[in-house]
Amino acid sequence: MSLRAPCIVGVRHHSPACARLVAARIRALRPRHVLIEGPADFNPRIDEMFLGHALPLAIYSYLSGGGVQRGSWAPFAEHSPEWQALLVAREVGAQARFIDLPAWHEAFEDLPNRYADAPEAEHEARAEAYEQALADRLAIEGRDALWDHLFEQEQDDVSLAQQLEVHFGHLRGADPGSPGNAAREAQMAQWIAWAMAQDDGEVLVVCGGYHAPALARRWREVDGAAVCSEPAVPQPPPAPEGIPQRHGSFLVPYSFKRLDAFQGYASGMSSPLYYQWLWESGSAGAGLRLMQEVAQRLRQRRLVASTADLIALHTHAQGLALLRGHAHALRADWLDAIAATLLKEAQDAPLPWTYRGTIRPGTAPLLVEVMDVLAGDLRGRLAATTPRPPLLDSVEHELDAAGIALDGERTIDLLADAGRRQSRVLHRLLLLGIPGIARVQGPVLALSGERNECWRLGRPIEQMAALIEAGAYGATLADAARAVLEEKLREARDDVAALAQGLNAAAFAGLAAVSDALLADLRAAIATAPRFEPLGEAIGVLYPLFRHGQIVAVAGAPLLAAVIEAACDRALWLFEPPAAIAPSDAFTHVRAVVALRDLLRGYAADRQDGAGVLALETDRVLAVFARKLRDPAGSPLSRGAALGAILSLPQLAGSDGDAFDLSAPLALLNGLAPDALGDALSGLLALAREQIAQEPAFVVGMDALVAALDDEDFLRALPALRGAFAWLPPRERGRLATLLLRLHDATHLSQRALTAALPADVDARDIAEAARREREVCARLQRWGLRTGAEESA
Repeated sequence: MSLRAPCIVGVRHHSPACARLVAARIRALRPRHVLIEGPADFNPRIDEMFLGHALPLAIYSYLSGGGVQRGSWAPFAEHSPEWQALLVAREVGAQARFIDLPAWHEAFEDLPNRYADAPEAEHEARAEAYEQALADRLAIEGRDALWDHLFEQEQDDVSLAQQLEVHFGHLRGADPGSPGNAAREAQMAQWIAWAMAQDDGEVLVVCGGYHAPALARRWREVDGAAVCSEPAVPQPPPAPEGIPQRHGSFLVPYSFKRLDAFQGYASGMSSPLYYQWLWESGSAGAGLRLMQEVAQRLRQRRLVASTADLIALHTHAQGLALLRGHAHALRADWLDAIAATLLKEAQDAPLPWTYRGTIRPGTAPLLVEVMDVLAGDLRGRLAATTPRPPLLDSVEHELDAAGIALDGERTIDLLADAGRRQSRVLHRLLLLGIPGIARVQGPVLALSGERNECWRLGRPIEQMAALIEAGAYGATLADAARAVLEEKLREARDDVAALAQGLNAAAFAGLAAVSDALLADLRAAIATAPRFEPLGEAIGVLYPLFRHGQIVAVAGAPLLAAVIEAACDRALWLFEPPAAIAPSDAFTHVRAVVALRDLLRGYAADRQDGAGVLALETDRVLAVFARKLRDPAGSPLSRGAALGAILSLPQLAGSDGDAFDLSAPLALLNGLAPDALGDALSGLLALAREQIAQEPAFVVGMDALVAALDDEDFLRALPALRGAFAWLPPRERGRLATLLLRLHDATHLSQRALTAALPADVDARDIAEAARREREVCARLQRWGLRTGAEESA
């Protein structure tokens, strides 16, 4: 192997100074090979980078399938060193290649949406400690301000290169790097060794500065036998049998907002628009643009920025630059001057340019606007001839076939075939999170019976990028939406309510089929659900879809069957043991029992029709209800609901159910304490009001039970009893009132005497308490030998 050394230029991503240095080095060296940190799997299509796009853009790399979904972006702006390396390499006739691992590789598992130029996890502390010590020594606050002070001032290329080499050498030190970085550096070292082995010209490498010291050493350690041909691009691990897997890369339009560190992008420079100005006009020109754009924005937002303020701002920035040894004011000088001259009140949050990441709560609105100005709203645009994933064509075909134009608000009739087709297409786009697709009104449940949906549709500039990225999930709209749905369902596996919502979304989108692996995962997840009530709610949402979901194309879907069967099994295990029920959970608890009962009713009807699709153990369900009813330690609400369920399932109870005649509810109620009567009655009426509420025998027995209560017991029982009868609709309460009036020979009275609502500011317990006290007073007066008005009238 040659003893020559490659020219390794360590850079900070999106640094104008580094971009100028890279361009100058390539023009001076005129290398044969220019090797660039970037996804090597894009090399066969590297010419796509030069189709005439409007920057910024990014290479989006993805791996999808087999329970794995990874994606990462390698962004390029005009002031990115990697972009200038591509352009100038083409200018001098060099061969440009990307040399990093594909961005879907597991080395990037903890680095979503970025190629990081910093170490990971435990290795990051060493680099941060070095930078912090350097910043403390120079009395500079913030990593970006330190970088600008050291490197973004105008200086000759030789001095800049030397300073960068020293800086990155100290930044890396003897740190071996994390496993992810080690894997990446091994791949990049192989490319460097291969290019050097060609011995056909100079080799220039552009990589993150953290990697540069390691690559200068590691390329010499590559086995000579491994450099006979270009390094192989790693392939993803095989997916489980029968599960499709997709991986690859596409160009996507990007934006300065996504590139900005204050929006969460953790690699490279903050405030990309400022550094674009710096690239175009130098420090002095960038400062003038900053002051002009900030002043214009603040005045648009009606924030204070008078001419005197701007004069003070300019003077203060120049003074800070002079004090800090800057030939021209740099970004931190301008921002510190803004805080000193335009910010009129103290703020609790730190200044946003002194740290990395999203802007923290409590930051003054003026500073938020300033940082937004410096981020910029520049958006990239791909050339018309750029290859794109098949999903884009699929989406356009689906929209055209459904007659949907993304040009404003649209109301869809869900009861019409054409409307349901349109709704499914839009709900699939909604699952993919595509900008410009917003549902502003419509039913919450897929089978709610509501007729119309309202959508707000458009084509924002971010839409194409989102569709290209969504292409990682599948080639067609249905496949991509199904893959996203499966991912969401896997994420919701520990949250039964979220799982039900996801399956409801599947019904809206007409996605009934999923992988067998997901079905197994969902069954296993539900088997560990900790609470009964969410399972019942899920059954209440999903079983109607399973049995009556023809209109949304999910009736009888195996996905719904698997979840319903598993939820029923787990719900029975959770329902049977004694457990106290908090008042706040009482309604959802009863509704969950109702859902179980309705599931059994529907299953019995299906079985009679010969359509036994679900696998349910009806005898087991009835046995659980019977044991719950007889359990004295059980909650009265649950016991009443269990009895109500049995009484309302005569088609399943058969001869065993005959034992539960109308004497059973009264026997249950007679055995309870007064303050438990109402809870048990709530469960009974919620499940079996059709069977018992209008039965004279039950009305007589219930009337006798209440009449036997003394005043104290009646007061304790009253609140829950009132709640129990709220399960009866108004008409049924009226019929019950008629039966009671007839029972007490008071048919001359109107039903309203018993059913009229109390005034809103009067509580029934207060009336009962007043009546109790009145009776006590009357009894005491009688003992004293005094007659009351009530006795005289009698």
